[in-house]
Amino acid sequence: MARPGGEREIIARIRQATGNSDDLVVGIGDDCAVYRTSQGRVSLVTTDTMVAGVHFDTAWHPPVALGRKAASVNISDIAAMGGFPRFALLSLALPPETENQWLSDFMAGFLAVLSEHGVVLIGGDTVQSGHESMFSVTLLGEMAETELLTRKGARIGDVVLVSGLLGEAAAGLALCRMGLAHDPGWQTLVGAHLDPVPQVALGRVLAASGLVHAMQDLSDGLATDLAHICAESGVGAVVAAERIPLSPVLCKAGETCGHSPLDWALSGGEDYQLLFTVGEQEMEPLCNLIMEKTGRELFAVGRIVEGRGVFLEEAGQRREISYRGYEHFR
Repeated sequence: MARPGGEREIIARIRQATGNSDDLVVGIGDDCAVYRTSQGRVSLVTTDTMVAGVHFDTAWHPPVALGRKAASVNISDIAAMGGFPRFALLSLALPPETENQWLSDFMAGFLAVLSEHGVVLIGGDTVQSGHESMFSVTLLGEMAETELLTRKGARIGDVVLVSGLLGEAAAGLALCRMGLAHDPGWQTLVGAHLDPVPQVALGRVLAASGLVHAMQDLSDGLATDLAHICAESGVGAVVAAERIPLSPVLCKAGETCGHSPLDWALSGGEDYQLLFTVGEQEMEPLCNLIMEKTGRELFAVGRIVEGRGVFLEEAGQRREISYRGYEHFR
């Protein structure tokens, strides 16, 4: 029997088979689906699933941090479009041996993140699973339609920016797999993997600025997520290796793990920083605005160009890196 194909192929087939609605602003293919709810306002809806052994390992992922992450990765999708997160639904599939304390700790972490962002849990479902835990979260947000940022909007000549250091979460995962999750020297990286922070406040400022052309969050790695923007916008991109923000501790972890820090940044995933494009003339005003409003530095890593695909320039050589990040069913 034929397999369904890779993750992108499965999504493309489902997308082709779906219908449309006059109130649907953005359907399948972006961080959130978007539909109109009133004059000038839209609702954002996103859902994400985490499966034990695929997205997390309870051997090193404590339940409080796991609950936080389950909430954060969904809130990040709302941030990716510049929206306000509002309501959440949580579905739990738990094996029969799950202990009450484990579930209490998970829910404490989950609800803490919702509270930090003003989100209310309004429902969900609970079922018994076979042997592995699974969590599915649906997040609803809202915003002004005029401020909505999608993946479809990058323009030739745009500068590609990221909102923070890359590769940290992937390095943290590698260190956890090596049994170094509790080593004091690696807590910044381990924390990036166990407890990511959605960039909601930054996303709101970017959306309200009116200067950003396309945006999404970095969940699958720069190579794949920038390829999504390029595919939806009908453009290509070139990224400069020397401009990708890598921390000293990340480079040190690369030596410890025998892995390229640049590869973690390009294809590791789960950074949950924001990736966006802006016109060259607007880049300096935007960077000044973000520094003024948030105290944050932005990092220009590349440029939008004619053609298709994402290319990396390194040591005078150019190679394609499109979709080199994480993908299910690969």
